[in-house]
Amino acid sequence: MPTSLQLIRTPRLVKEHWIRTYDLKKSPQRRATCFRLAIRTPRKPNSAKRKTMRVIITYHKRRRVWTRHVSAYIPGAGHNLHKYSKVLIRGGRRCDIPGMKYTAIRGKFDFEPLSTIRKARSKYGVKKGL
Repeated sequence: MPTSLQLIRTPRLVKEHWIRTYDLKKSPQRRATCFRLAIRTPRKPNSAKRKTMRVIITYHKRRRVWTRHVSAYIPGAGHNLHKYSKVLIRGGRRCDIPGMKYTAIRGKFDFEPLSTIRKARSKYGVKKGL
């Protein structure tokens, strides 16, 4: 237990909260530009070809522009993305791919929704159909 004199000299430090999705800058989603598409394989014991992309997140604050390069996962089967496509990304890591902390949102900007899906439509950007 520290004495009162020690606390006056060096006060207690407040521990900073660690943010898992740091590059979103406390936003729920951010717009990003896709600049590289890649296929990655998951780590053991899983085996597949996961579609991923490298995106640039740009944000402006008081005449300064920051850009961050992050990896994002492409959910669902098939996609229409190519270089310089605009996508909306959210937090949400992919457990079997190392370093994958972000997921793209289907049905926004240039990223088309899945046409064949009937259940879990909100995850794949599908509107209520007949």
